Amino acid sequence: MIKVLLFASLAEQAGTDTVVIEQPVSNVEQLLGVLRQHAPKVFDVIEARRSLLIAVNQQLVRRDASVKDGDEVAFMPPVTGG
Repeated sequence: MIKVLLFASLAEQAGTDTVVIEQPVSNVEQLLGVLRQHAPKVFDVIEARRSLLIAVNQQLVRRDASVKDGDEVAFMPPVTGG
């Protein structure tokens, strides 16, 4: 099981802040493919963003980062201050 978390405007646009994926994947890019099939609205919200932070187990990563059963993958819009 992989727990996918969406933060801030991503969660608002997707209508949820959490998705659980039971299908095994080996990296973030494969996880996105599973989301495309099983949670298309969540996938569309993620893919529509030009800039996005991704974290696996609270460590910032790129889309080619490894993912395994039990991991938590978070998608977040970048934070700006003012």
